[in-house]
Order: sequence, then C-alpha cells, then structure tokens
Amino acid sequence: MVTGRRSSYMGSAAAGALVAAALVLGGCTALTRDVLVKESGQPAQAVASHCSGSEWMDNSMIAVVPIPIVAFAMPTQELNEIKTDDVLRRCGPPERLANRSVEVNRGACVPTTLTRLITLGVWHWCPADVTYSADVTLPPSAVATTPPPAQAQPQAQIEPSYGGVARAR
Repeated sequence: MVTGRRSSYMGSAAAGALVAAALVLGGCTALTRDVLVKESGQPAQAVASHCSGSEWMDNSMIAVVPIPIVAFAMPTQELNEIKTDDVLRRCGPPERLANRSVEVNRGACVPTTLTRLITLGVWHWCPADVTYSADVTLPPSAVATTPPPAQAQPQAQIEPSYGGVARAR
C-alpha cells in the first residue's frame, strides 16, 4: 500500500513539473518575439511594389560589467542592435515606404544560453530571425508626371499643309 501512495505522489509531482515547464516555456516564447514597427491600414499613394523577406541577424548581448561570474547578476546590452531603418533599407528609401512591419523572433536565443554559461555570464550569442515587409510607393516626381488613367488623350488631326503628317493640337 505504501507503493500505491508513492506512485500517485510521483504522478502528481510529474504533472506539476509539466505544468510549470509549460508555463515557463510559454513565458519565454512570449518574451522572444518583438515587434519593432507595425504600420497597417494606411492608404498608400501609388504603390509600385511590395517588399518582404526574412533573414537571420546577430543580436548578441554582453554584460554591462563584463567580469566573469559577476556578469550573471548584471544587466546585458545588445552588441548588434536591430533597427527598423537598417532592416527596411533593403526595400528602398524610407520616404517611399508605407505599411511597414518589422518583427524580431529571438526564439533561437533560448537554446544558445549555453554560450553565456561557457563565458561565465559575460557574453550571450543570440541569432534572431527578422521578418520585414513594406509597400514601396512611386517617387513623388513619377506620381506628378503620370497622367490619370481616367482622362483620354486628344486625337491628332491631319493638316493639309504638312503633307499628311499628323500634328497634335
């Protein structure tokens, strides 16, 4: 009978550990996603194309006080900060971008905490997956010179003095 109580205790302890692990991992997952910018619903004037992509970037961190073991208790600072303008530069000039979106997923940083243990808290390697998208608009000069599609162009008329050569009036 002692074994019956022990197995039920082990089962509830395992279930409790499983719930705790799920909560901790769920919290870590929530902290690994960061939206740098999300503009949506803006009517873009004369959209020429849509630019989107995803790439891996280094988002490593170093302790503010880089003394081994002491560094575990110190806050960290990013070595390679991921900036919205730097990421969206792949799409074109900032003044021609509309409906911009940049999201950083640091989920791969969780298993790489081993680098922080190896360096005794001084450095943490963090590969981040950066996803971006934007609508690219026409340059202002192209918008001004493009005739509206609803207007029809006047037809050229033939004048007899030019020997049958069409001349627009």
